Amino acid sequence: MPSILVIDDNPAVATALEMLFCLHDIDVVHAASPRHGLQRLRDDGIDLVIQDMNFETDTTSGEEGVALFHQIRSDHPDLPVILLTAWTHLESAIDLVKAGAVDYLAKPWDDRKLLATVNNLLELAQAQRELAQERAGERRRREALLRDFDLRGLVFADNASENMLALACQIARADIPVLITGPNGTGKEKYAEIVHANSGVRNGPFIALNCGALPADLIEAELFGAEPGAYTGASKVREGKFEAAHGGTLFLDEIGTLPLAGQVKLLRVLETGRFQRLGSNQERTVKVRIISATNANLPTLIASGSFREDLFYRLNGIELRLPPLAQRPRDILPLARHFLPADKRLGDDAERVLLRHAWPGNVRELRNVMQRSALLARGDIVSATDLNLQPAMSATTNTHGDEPDRAMIEAALVHNGGVLAQAAAELGLSRQALYRRLDRHGIKRD
Repeated sequence: MPSILVIDDNPAVATALEMLFCLHDIDVVHAASPRHGLQRLRDDGIDLVIQDMNFETDTTSGEEGVALFHQIRSDHPDLPVILLTAWTHLESAIDLVKAGAVDYLAKPWDDRKLLATVNNLLELAQAQRELAQERAGERRRREALLRDFDLRGLVFADNASENMLALACQIARADIPVLITGPNGTGKEKYAEIVHANSGVRNGPFIALNCGALPADLIEAELFGAEPGAYTGASKVREGKFEAAHGGTLFLDEIGTLPLAGQVKLLRVLETGRFQRLGSNQERTVKVRIISATNANLPTLIASGSFREDLFYRLNGIELRLPPLAQRPRDILPLARHFLPADKRLGDDAERVLLRHAWPGNVRELRNVMQRSALLARGDIVSATDLNLQPAMSATTNTHGDEPDRAMIEAALVHNGGVLAQAAAELGLSRQALYRRLDRHGIKRD
């Protein structure tokens, strides 16, 4: 049951508030003086404070209430405080609201308005507690990942990345092929390195081959090696990638571009562990962990006849499907800061633009943008102008400026850790206006 602390020297006020809130399953704790109230805050789990501004019969200045409010704010910076009093110096009330008071209600109060305000604040406080608990759980899980596994310096903050990392580390220990899929620029080679670094062959070599960067007539020599004279210009023995990766991991990037002839020979060595160098009849044996990657839809290539189905199943012992950067937005700012030189930092306007951008080029695009903006920035602050990105904005505008669309609202929620009051302030909205837009777009308030 949520708990409210009422700090007021008038017992009748405490009784009235207790009757009002108890009818709505809200516990009320009473303190008759500022000193007693501060003590209750230290001893009890309080979710919200309703405080008077005057505590002496001959005092109407509100100075005691001001001092009490600032002490509460100092000791409990996140605790919501409602000011409730007959004291009506409007300028001073506004000053306290600017300092962090969530509302100011004059006596006699309106029960419905007070109850609505309290319920909204308690819902927000509960959401913030749940968010804090979730973040604490995330920290524990990430600390365990960092402690127990070699993540090769990967920068991440999003749950989607954490889940993919945990899966990569889990399957690393199994001696099965891994297929990494996802759009270009999502970091497939980095994940291949992580799988290798936590595998049983981590002390062996990690050899990478981009199948899409080689002419078709050289792929066989690259994979299996060649004897002198095997092809024009081959004047000495050429060691293939399989030999180089013996006892370790061979990472085959852009596997969907491998020609059918190369697929046949790759399938044979995967099935038998044996191969021949180009131009040789001698069979050689290797033991290699295979990790492959592609941005192509391999089942579609199989249907078109350009990729062998039996090779697909041989490579796809387990799949790591990397999401695009737009689907893991909490990675954006940590990655952006990571790509900046140590003497540069992001301005607030730059952070907002980064969160609103669609990132079709994923992490690779973000890295290029940050490297370019670091060169363009004249001082130590990288601004939105330095990024040279066009944020996604709603086409609907009004006389007060841009109407935030769903993407802007979600970006603001991410940027502010789910705290609705802060997200509303960033968007230039009141909290109630943000609530209406959350409901309109079907975005959950928690």
